[in-house]
Amino acid sequence: MDYTITPSADGRFITIKVKGDINRQSAMQMNLEAHKLGRQMQIRRYLVDVTESRNTDDALDTYEFSYADMRMMEGIDKGARVATLVSPGDHSHDFVETTAVNAGLNIRIFTDPDKAKEYLLEDRTSPKEDSCE
Repeated sequence: MDYTITPSADGRFITIKVKGDINRQSAMQMNLEAHKLGRQMQIRRYLVDVTESRNTDDALDTYEFSYADMRMMEGIDKGARVATLVSPGDHSHDFVETTAVNAGLNIRIFTDPDKAKEYLLEDRTSPKEDSCE
């Protein structure tokens, strides 16, 4: 797996672009790096572009990723807003969205980049989004 982490041109969100297979361990590595950059830049919104990546985890690993890793790991902003951009027809990331939402995380899947950015840039914020954790 290869990935890049860059702030958007306007500095309102951070883009994580992933190429190749992704799993629980590699996702945590890049999330920790991205959330560290987010804290430094005071950004709490992330566009995760996995249009060139497939999730290879089974259901148990996906569940553990959402309920244990993302919720318990120090350095992860639990109130961040995340838009995951997937390729049409790629459903390998669907269960990640389901378990993450059920675990209380603010993540949504999109196939349209404009809709994903629109979601990220909505002005309404939840109480969790008011300040960096």
